[in-house]
Amino acid sequence: MGLVTDEVRARAEIYTGDELCRQKTKEVLKEIDMPNGLLPLKDIEEVGYDRETGVVWLKQKKSITHKFEAIGKLVSYGTEVTAVVEVGKIKKLTGVKAKEVFIWVTLNELALDQPTSSGKINFRTLTGLSRTFPVSAFVVPEVV
Repeated sequence: MGLVTDEVRARAEIYTGDELCRQKTKEVLKEIDMPNGLLPLKDIEEVGYDRETGVVWLKQKKSITHKFEAIGKLVSYGTEVTAVVEVGKIKKLTGVKAKEVFIWVTLNELALDQPTSSGKINFRTLTGLSRTFPVSAFVVPEVV
């Protein structure tokens, strides 16, 4: 994990255990105005967040593939996902790939065009390719 140095770990809030990690992941997404269903990870072992640098990391027991039904897209999440976050943007993303036709492309940035649930979210790759989808496709109803 290139972003997660010893210095970052020393400053970070670190959480363990699947249930607490899922909750903290949703809290971070809410804090940066991103949709709550963007990281549908399972069996999360650790979540870390260094607020000073915006570095976030998540470790899960095994890679998973999730289908976002509203847009018919498959997304693969590796055992380690890292990123730098700020309001409306996730950048320097690692560990996440999306299936485009017959190939998996590595995503490295997600950005909102406007911070509202009626807006759009843009997914970018290292090669400059991008796709835009409605934010609503990544929102999961909150259980009260």
